[in-house]
Amino acid sequence: MFKLKDYQGDALAALEGFFRQLRMAGLAGAWQNCAPLQEKQGQTWQAAYNAEALGDIPAVCVRIPTGGGKTFLAAHAVARVGKTLLDSDAPVALWLVPSDAIRSQTLTMLSTPRHPGREALTSYFGERVRVCALDDLATVGPQEVKQSAIIVVATIQSFNVKEKSQRTVYSFDESFDRHFQGLTPQQEERLDRVSEADIVAQPYLTAADLGRVKASLANWLTLNRPIIVVDEAHNNRTDQAFRTLKNLHPACVIEMTATPAASSNVIYHVGASALQREDMIKLPIVLMEHPTGWKDAVRDAILTRDRLETLAAREPDYIRPVLLFQAEPKNGEVTVEKLLEHLISADGEKLERKQIAVATGEQKELDGIVLADPLCPIRYVITIEALKEGWDCPFAYVLCSLQDAKSAKDVEQLLGRVLRMPYARPRQQIELSKAYAHIVAQGFARVADQLADRLVNNMGFEAYEAAHAIAPVQNVLPLPDGGDHPRPRPAEAVISLPAVPAQPVPDGLRETVEIRPTTSGATAIVRGEISEAVEEFLLTACNARQQQGVKEAIDTERARQAALLAPSARGELFAPLPQLCLDWDGELQPVEKRLLSELGDFDLFTEPAGLAGFSIVERGAAFEIELDGGKVVYGETDSGQLHLNEVASHTSENDLVHWLDRECRQRDVGRPILIKWILSLMRHLQADRGFSLTALVRAKYPLAEAIRREIDRRKKTAIFAGFQRSLPGFLAAPRLEDSFHYPFTFHPTHYPARPPFYSGRYRFKNHYYPVIHDLREKRADGTPAEEFLCARAIDANLSVKHWVRNVEKEERFSFWLPTATDYFYPDFVCELTDGRVLVVEYKGEPYKTNDDSREKSQIGFQWQQSSNGRCIFLFAVQQDDQGRSVGQQIEQAVR
Repeated sequence: MFKLKDYQGDALAALEGFFRQLRMAGLAGAWQNCAPLQEKQGQTWQAAYNAEALGDIPAVCVRIPTGGGKTFLAAHAVARVGKTLLDSDAPVALWLVPSDAIRSQTLTMLSTPRHPGREALTSYFGERVRVCALDDLATVGPQEVKQSAIIVVATIQSFNVKEKSQRTVYSFDESFDRHFQGLTPQQEERLDRVSEADIVAQPYLTAADLGRVKASLANWLTLNRPIIVVDEAHNNRTDQAFRTLKNLHPACVIEMTATPAASSNVIYHVGASALQREDMIKLPIVLMEHPTGWKDAVRDAILTRDRLETLAAREPDYIRPVLLFQAEPKNGEVTVEKLLEHLISADGEKLERKQIAVATGEQKELDGIVLADPLCPIRYVITIEALKEGWDCPFAYVLCSLQDAKSAKDVEQLLGRVLRMPYARPRQQIELSKAYAHIVAQGFARVADQLADRLVNNMGFEAYEAAHAIAPVQNVLPLPDGGDHPRPRPAEAVISLPAVPAQPVPDGLRETVEIRPTTSGATAIVRGEISEAVEEFLLTACNARQQQGVKEAIDTERARQAALLAPSARGELFAPLPQLCLDWDGELQPVEKRLLSELGDFDLFTEPAGLAGFSIVERGAAFEIELDGGKVVYGETDSGQLHLNEVASHTSENDLVHWLDRECRQRDVGRPILIKWILSLMRHLQADRGFSLTALVRAKYPLAEAIRREIDRRKKTAIFAGFQRSLPGFLAAPRLEDSFHYPFTFHPTHYPARPPFYSGRYRFKNHYYPVIHDLREKRADGTPAEEFLCARAIDANLSVKHWVRNVEKEERFSFWLPTATDYFYPDFVCELTDGRVLVVEYKGEPYKTNDDSREKSQIGFQWQQSSNGRCIFLFAVQQDDQGRSVGQQIEQAVR
């Protein structure tokens, strides 16, 4: 079964957290508690929730770039949100997509056994799930509702209409009549009724039907309060679309898109770098421009594909690299016909015609073809604009666009085709982890700028990610004849200016800066580093209003230069760091969460059965469930009538215990033990706390959450005690001949940085990666930030070869040390020039002596002392007891 990637799990946790808070704190409170911070130019803030379009209907967005697995993620979201928001393990979901092609593809994904999308649904619902097109929904019987999850896949155009009588989904349909029997007044309030326009449009309706609840597909959805998933939501953010969604009275709306509109409520943002770390996409895009003509571009693109196929033969998975050609339209020079003739002719590339597929509006040679089939001969695809929507082939590795890079249509869609990683697994051959683009154009910087803009505007990349995602030709593959890589050219930046600078280029910059007048201003060609002096000169060509745009262009070029010059980009490896280990049953084991749990001799029965912080109170027509101080209120529509908790339940205690066992199952607790403990807990809640079985059944979802929290609390108590007992036995993993037992290594392309990224004026020289995670140069009052001063001191120390700003809560990609409750991620990790490693944890004055700091200091020095001098741990402060600055503390530590 396809497992959730880390970023997918985090996105689901963000959705669950928001909807859990929604029930306790309301819409405004949930957004305030859960919405991410925004950052720009060193300033952070939380965007306000936008309720303008949908009012009090909760609507949030997950921003996820092209290739991130939106369908798989959304399938999990339907089940998770159904439980969290609706207390249902059989929700109704309306899945809206932008086109019929995507609708058909989504239906296939969610219906096909062993497809990841279908497996995601069955992992929650088993076979109790129906995936329907609109035409199939009439076959769903009332007995299936609330018993099976029902996923309805449609285009939003099926619902968009100003006059409801003109759309089938709003029409009276007697096949739905059986769903509208015995409705309560509260249910009827939200439903459309038969109007005079309906009677005119549907002659079998009579005047006697006027005003009755309409048995329609749209009313069926409204009746069942669907979770609405909107795929590529930015395509559907019109006033009419919002009215359509609002009229369906959904429980919530979840948008999934690479490029959300400004009005979207983004609850979680997945960066393209996260997709790369999880081997979902190929990066960087290795770009070669061909100013000498289209035939050169075609030749080199074919050579690149041939070399990739040679390397693919060494992979354990079958891969047949595919090259996508983007020809010019009929009025262009290199049409489909001309390119095809060149590819197969004796005077051209001499390719076999059976290896080429033409995919245009007129020729559809890819229809019905499975490119992943090892028997498929196709290695080249020719198109003009976008390939068919929904076409997906991770074997596509090379794009050769013969259109002008500036005006080429749909180039970002074609780029998206070559970015997906085959099988979503890492490749053994590093060249097969990259994508390749050959463009007919002159000047890498110009083409890179144009492609970067498309990555940002259309594919969900951040600006800094787009700058890093495009690499120049020196990283391209050697040719099949064994030739060497082309030598790197000097770094060249192209920056547009609103006018020619009033002053001539200063003498000291003439070797670096060239100004070329243009019809709209000027172009600055900068060779080498864009220094502060270069920046100041270029800004003289701008007024105050224009300077921001030029400054952003300079920052983009600096980011691109950093991507090429950083040690990680140059292929340098970071020294491995030993993890703390413990002799466990005669075998050395890393002290990770699994071992921490065992250290504490965890036993559920150590404490008496109890569930502190959980209570149920019935108040008139509603009842409240309190969970750790937060209250979930079930209103009258949920209660149905007064004092339901006093009515005998049709669910037995045994049924409830086994349901809770499924919901609360733990890897490190045997099922018989868990069932026995839950049973004792049920008897405590009924006999000692006075809750009826009916009340517990009605509150089973919050009850399951409370039980999970209680088990986690008991685990942490046991772990803390075991950790303190075992700490003296911790030791840094011993050295093998060339490395360590259980080493941690920073991966050159897997840096899990999150914003705000460093954007200050000081230029760090030795950071291992091109960007620096969560580092501000100045505080709100304009004074230097303390962690920035620490980072600057590290960067300036001559004993430091390179260093990393460590990223917290990223256990796979960051260095951590164990604590009694979780992992501790030191602020900075440094490789020294003599091969040792230095780890620095910085604490401000108010925090340097608290319990958390003392524990981190204790475990850090245990790691250092057991490393035989190979590792140094420094607990740095602004000024230590001896009056030494941060820089002096670092210098003393590395001596």
